[in-house]
Amino acid sequence: MAPGARIRCRIQAQRNPGHVPEEVLLIARPPIKREEDKVRINEQIRARQVRVVDDEGNQLGIMSPQDAIREAETRELDLVEVAPMAVPPVCRIMDYGKFRYEQKRRARESRKNQHTVTVKEIKFRPKIDKHDFEYKKQHVREFLEEGNKVKITVMFRGREMAHPEFGREILVKVVEETADLCTGEYNPAATRLEGRNMSIVLQPSKVAK
Repeated sequence: MAPGARIRCRIQAQRNPGHVPEEVLLIARPPIKREEDKVRINEQIRARQVRVVDDEGNQLGIMSPQDAIREAETRELDLVEVAPMAVPPVCRIMDYGKFRYEQKRRARESRKNQHTVTVKEIKFRPKIDKHDFEYKKQHVREFLEEGNKVKITVMFRGREMAHPEFGREILVKVVEETADLCTGEYNPAATRLEGRNMSIVLQPSKVAK
């Protein structure tokens, strides 16, 4: 629900079934931003004394915020509270606008460099025909080329469970025909049935973007 949004609902009094339903107005309050999440700068700094570091990293000692602000102004910079929980709080003289810009840039770079690997699943049957096998294998290769992990599952039904070797043959064939896109070692011939399924997970040699 959006902050400040209003909705109307009708409620029935449980203790008095014959009571006429009442209309109630509900107002969603906007989320409250915690004070400690806010970066204080210049006149927003409320401590009586602060430890000041200048824009070159030099310690200027402990002083009142007013004196520290005057020092920052002589350099045409801002006083920024960087460690509000310290005793006394630590403030740094800096260009706050540039500082915020660099923060946002680093956040964008961090998101850009994050690699998201998802697990795709392709299901086979022990007696799958050649056409269906090739079709599903092609999907496995496409997922691996995109940098995704791929779970290969062979599903058994009824009397098929008496022949797990058919499922192992499928897994062996998939591993052999996707070996150029995978990393790691696999031993599908030793894979066991888990319930009605038999599966392995292929690791892509390419990192997802």
